[in-house]
Amino acid sequence: MKKSEPKTVPSRDWKVTGSESVYNGFYKVEKLEFQHALFNGGHSGLVDREQFVRGNVVGVIAHDPKLDKIALVEQFRIGARNRADHPWLIEVIAGMIEPSEEPQAVAVRETYEEAGIELRDVKQVMRYLASPGSSTEEVFIFYGEADLSNASGVFGLDEEGEDILLHVVDTADAFAMLESGSICNAISIIALQWFRHSRMLKS
Repeated sequence: MKKSEPKTVPSRDWKVTGSESVYNGFYKVEKLEFQHALFNGGHSGLVDREQFVRGNVVGVIAHDPKLDKIALVEQFRIGARNRADHPWLIEVIAGMIEPSEEPQAVAVRETYEEAGIELRDVKQVMRYLASPGSSTEEVFIFYGEADLSNASGVFGLDEEGEDILLHVVDTADAFAMLESGSICNAISIIALQWFRHSRMLKS
């Protein structure tokens, strides 16, 4: 239902009027009270929301341009427990950014930790908010070149409970997995869609 015509230059005024921590474990949940300007003038009433607070993350497209293959990883994901087959997902390499770290350095480190791969010519290709209605998480997508000719194995840090299987696949096969739904998490879908689109622009 249409309310009114918007103001020519809407206000961007907003403020948090209260916050409290309601859970602080592996992840953190805050309860916020806030108020914001309205498009037709004035301000909203006080709004209460719970927010999932977590650090930012990187996703990495590790590509061997000579072989035209990319590195994907497979690991158990508890959030995928309701899938029809099993909760092991195939994804692009990804990892959390600590507060003092630069995203590109994390992309390089996580690629080595999760896949034993050394990246070169790394560049950020995209950044986006994962779910801004409920989470603080921002995602940084990187592309980097790598030699995947001898890449294989199981990786991960025991202290972080990681058990990660490396897959080196033809780029065309990765795109087919994207189309079939075999690759189904958001970071991987967005990263691979960008990669496919960038190749189309160059062809």
